[in-house]
Amino acid sequence: MLQKKMALIGAGRMGEGLLAGILSRDLIKPEAITVFDRIADRLEELERTYGVRPAADSRSAPAGADIVILGVKPGDIRELLGEIRGALGEKTLLISIAAGVSTASIEEALEKKTRVVRAMPNMPALIGYGAAALAPGRYAEKDDIATALEIFDAVGISVVVTEDLMDAVTGLSGSGPAYGFMMIEALSDAGVLMGLSREAARKLAAQTMLGAAMLCLEGQKHPAALKDMITSPGGTTIAGLKALEEGNFRATLIRAVEAATLRSKALGK
Repeated sequence: MLQKKMALIGAGRMGEGLLAGILSRDLIKPEAITVFDRIADRLEELERTYGVRPAADSRSAPAGADIVILGVKPGDIRELLGEIRGALGEKTLLISIAAGVSTASIEEALEKKTRVVRAMPNMPALIGYGAAALAPGRYAEKDDIATALEIFDAVGISVVVTEDLMDAVTGLSGSGPAYGFMMIEALSDAGVLMGLSREAARKLAAQTMLGAAMLCLEGQKHPAALKDMITSPGGTTIAGLKALEEGNFRATLIRAVEAATLRSKALGK
């Protein structure tokens, strides 16, 4: 990766998050990264902060790049693809984080056998705790997937799925942080109801969810087994779990992911 050159087109929050992750892991040297954004002040800020090279325009940004990351909004991607088509080399890897834009539509717009990987990152990638799913396009090679995994692992964890499952990814990990925020908010309110200060309740709720997630990721036990480890006969936890079951907690979360997935499919048509 250190020998590669990269171009980032569209440096919004997610684009900058990826840039920061790549540089923090020393995957690519800053002087080997070209960045373009339509907002001139934004370009100056990125150059000053990260030492990357600003591009004069979108057409010149991909010139000589081994990897091109598209961080623009879905509505802008077709116009952008027309602008950069001529600057993409035969072996250029194009990574798109535009939600709902298929690899087939990108390949069609480019009118060439470009190696495309579609990515669906989520908001926690901004602080290095993201979850991303990657779907290879028709012409993507094994090494391209490995490169994309390395990039997105720099800001969290990543998995490879077939593209027909990207809507499910959107419903689960794309929208999932909002479900987590709502759960933390509800736990905080419960703590306040039981007499804790708002600050203490919020910190305890957030750290508890973080700790539970880390045990799931770093341990070898199933979530159900971890749950059983803190559920004593006749104890406090089983009383709380009973209340959650009575409120259809698990079924409600399943329905939330299902609803978000179906909405993602509808928006993609």
